[in-house]
Amino acid sequence: MVKVDVKYTKLFINNEWVEAVSKKTFSTINPQDETVIANVAEGDKADVDKAVAAAKKAFHRHSPWRTLDASQRGVLMLKLADLIESQARYLAELETLDCGKPIKDAEDEVYFSATVLRYYAGKADKILGNTIPADGEVLSFTLKEPVGVCGQIIPWNYPIPMMTWKIAPALAAGCTVIVKPAEQTPLTALAIAALIKEAGFPPGVVNVVPGYGPTAGAALTHHPDVDKVAFTGSTEVGRIILGAASAVNLKRVTLELGGKSPLVVFNDADVEKAAQIAHAAAFANGGQCCCAGTRTYVQSGIYDQFITKAAEIAQKRSVGNPFENVQQGPQIDKEMYEKVLGYIEAGKQGGARCLAGGDKLGSKGYYIKPTVFADVKDDMKIAREEIFGPVQSIFKFDTFEEVIDRANDTNYGLGAGVITNDITKALSFAKHIKSGSVWINTYDHVTSQTPFGGFKDSGLGRELGEDGIAQYLETKTVTLALPKGPQL
Repeated sequence: MVKVDVKYTKLFINNEWVEAVSKKTFSTINPQDETVIANVAEGDKADVDKAVAAAKKAFHRHSPWRTLDASQRGVLMLKLADLIESQARYLAELETLDCGKPIKDAEDEVYFSATVLRYYAGKADKILGNTIPADGEVLSFTLKEPVGVCGQIIPWNYPIPMMTWKIAPALAAGCTVIVKPAEQTPLTALAIAALIKEAGFPPGVVNVVPGYGPTAGAALTHHPDVDKVAFTGSTEVGRIILGAASAVNLKRVTLELGGKSPLVVFNDADVEKAAQIAHAAAFANGGQCCCAGTRTYVQSGIYDQFITKAAEIAQKRSVGNPFENVQQGPQIDKEMYEKVLGYIEAGKQGGARCLAGGDKLGSKGYYIKPTVFADVKDDMKIAREEIFGPVQSIFKFDTFEEVIDRANDTNYGLGAGVITNDITKALSFAKHIKSGSVWINTYDHVTSQTPFGGFKDSGLGRELGEDGIAQYLETKTVTLALPKGPQL
């Protein structure tokens, strides 16, 4: 086992490391062997109150943060990106320790996160309003202003990227934030907090309060001085947050929620290439991905070839110690491990044909064999519900119209993919599918420039790209009466 130095376990409030008011801690668990990594300060309402007060003070109109030139906000963000890259290996090792992500994937995600910060750093001094040719003897224009104090609740599946997706547009806009990391993976959020202080951000601009959803998370979403909440996680919790955000004041809300994304493979596709794309779509991050392409629809002409190839690829997928050269580590925790195994059993009992995997791997840690089901029907449990584990469900279809209707027959709408050499068919698919992202002959290609978010129960609003910063800005219309000129 690689030894990783855990440096930060306290709350980060107002640029200081503090114990929880209650003095309580909670254990963060290593999913590789189920041992305790560290005990972390457990924030709750009292700590959230302190963090919100610090963020509110930092957002005051005369504060060092609010009076800082927009270009200088960008400079601080660029400095933070450089610091994150300089600590890339350490942050990756800490992430792998805490959530079981293969070390190479973790390191790639650190570098990607730096690009997100740099993208929004460039936006900081390019937030523009408009002049408006309004009726009457007036001059009208708009100002774009920061929303205010933002509560940001991040998930455990991509802790570092999700933190930067949240804080980067907020900081570029001039907001202040309180980050509540997932209780399963608090360590990298705290490590990045240390780099935020080192980069020179004023006190109170970024605060990090680890804790549990029903306590720290609820306190954040209900707090009257929080102006916006951004959340990534399950649809069920998203509904709770949406309700809480309107209980005291009408907070702005961004929700990036669950998915049950379709990937459609047509007869003209190269079977080998298509199977590889579909495998990556379903099994990336151990299937713990909200937009995972877990519903693989394959046209009848190549179906038999495809399922054979899909099973072959899955059987070769390397699973094991994430600090070694493997493709898949353990699932995040015991709860999710047992949930995924339950779905696998439901697939077997429901009549789907298990071609690969179908069971746990080993007796220690939360490892599951990559599992492929064929002959899946649309009404099966594994076809309807988000599994969030290494399980691929393969369906057969005949016609374009049929597969569009079937792919759209879900309450989710986060991602979708299509593999075909027919550009007209691909673009027609993109037009008719109901999802926030559509990938053609690739899957899950997400960059700092491309907006990401969902239709239907997959969420509200967008992250990344131009749309991402818009979620942290208010539009103010200013109208000035002009003196009337002489009549001609």
